[in-house]
Amino acid sequence: MTQTLADLTHHLIAAAQAAGADAADAVAVSGTSISIDVRNAELEEAQRAESTDIGLRVFVGLRSANVSASDTSDRTVGEMAERAVAMAREAPEDPHAGLATQAQLATDLDHSRLDLVDNGPEPDPAWLEEQARIAEAAAQEVAGVTQVQSASAGYGRRQVHMSASNGFSGGYESTGHSLSAVAIAGTGAEMERDYDFDSRIHLSDMHSARKIGHLAGERAVARQGARRPKTGTYPVLFDERISASLIGHLLSASNGTMIARGSSWLLGRDGEQVLPRGVDLIETPHRPRIAGSRLFDGEGLPTSERKIVEDGVLTGWTLDLATARKLGLESTANASRGTSGPPSPSVSHVTLTPGAQSPEELMRDMGTGLLVTSMIGSTINPNTGDYSRGASGFWIENGAIAYPVNECTIAGNLNDMLARIVPSNDARAHISRVVPSLLIDGMTLAGA
Repeated sequence: MTQTLADLTHHLIAAAQAAGADAADAVAVSGTSISIDVRNAELEEAQRAESTDIGLRVFVGLRSANVSASDTSDRTVGEMAERAVAMAREAPEDPHAGLATQAQLATDLDHSRLDLVDNGPEPDPAWLEEQARIAEAAAQEVAGVTQVQSASAGYGRRQVHMSASNGFSGGYESTGHSLSAVAIAGTGAEMERDYDFDSRIHLSDMHSARKIGHLAGERAVARQGARRPKTGTYPVLFDERISASLIGHLLSASNGTMIARGSSWLLGRDGEQVLPRGVDLIETPHRPRIAGSRLFDGEGLPTSERKIVEDGVLTGWTLDLATARKLGLESTANASRGTSGPPSPSVSHVTLTPGAQSPEELMRDMGTGLLVTSMIGSTINPNTGDYSRGASGFWIENGAIAYPVNECTIAGNLNDMLARIVPSNDARAHISRVVPSLLIDGMTLAGA
């Protein structure tokens, strides 16, 4: 009989206990992926990968160790367990490490209501190649596009199971379809590049290949003739494609690992205003048909909707069991883990309160300023929140797009920037971080 992932994790736990572990947890991940790349209407690369990876964490008293492997044979499992226990006995003591109690464990383990699996057949590689060709051709049809750097289609199917000696055993499966195109307009030093892509659980939800290719081409052409804007202080509108990065900085700074280390610009600001009044930032881990939705975290605790920021006020920190114990708090069920390391706190799905205005209306109100559509590089001080990033996009004059810009830097401080955000109403509902375009007034712009 074929060994299931659940069987594998149970086998790992039993082997760890036989080797002398006081407690253990294990995770097994199995996946299939197909990727197809097309260039100049010819197949450039085709890959198919199948793998199963296993990870084991053991506890010997207050000491712990983690090991992983991609071989699932009985011999490897036994060797992993013995090695992990030997490593744990030499590790320093950590009074905060340990498994969840049985009372803390999730009991709702049926992921079917999250609709994470497309039950249709695995796509034929020839069909994926044809979709990439269609996207490439659609981009090339846009006047001004000189070449298509890449057109890619992919598919994946993934299974995860986790077990622990505290009695937890749960898993889930998910599928994913993706398609992307990167177009280039102009030649030589005048070349400009842009892209479009879509990634969904269900094939029926995907944008068409033609739409993706065409939009990539239009975006690249719109960037032609870019110039450096004038240095000064202006309002900056972060396009929806990149606005989630701003909220990502808040999520990183409120992560329990950063707080426990004392290296966060949000340290001591729990219970204080960090976003404008009326704005919530909500963790939404149970959204159907969205990659990464989950009923339990990487330590078996039940996940739930949580207001990270409520009416602009930071409610607390994002915690797993270890960071919660260090801070004298309760876990927020945000443990994330793979096979090669212990859990750590993270947030995948969030929704920011939208505004009432469209991006066009915000541009009209801002008058003169910068619409940022892409960013490069990053200089962010985790202790102070000082922010500086290279940016490109479009200059706004009299409330409308005037011309494309590049080679500029935008700077500010995240404490001040986030407190002044004005959200738009254009967030995409099918991505993990539902964050609309964000307007911030009075940022420093270094250009010509």
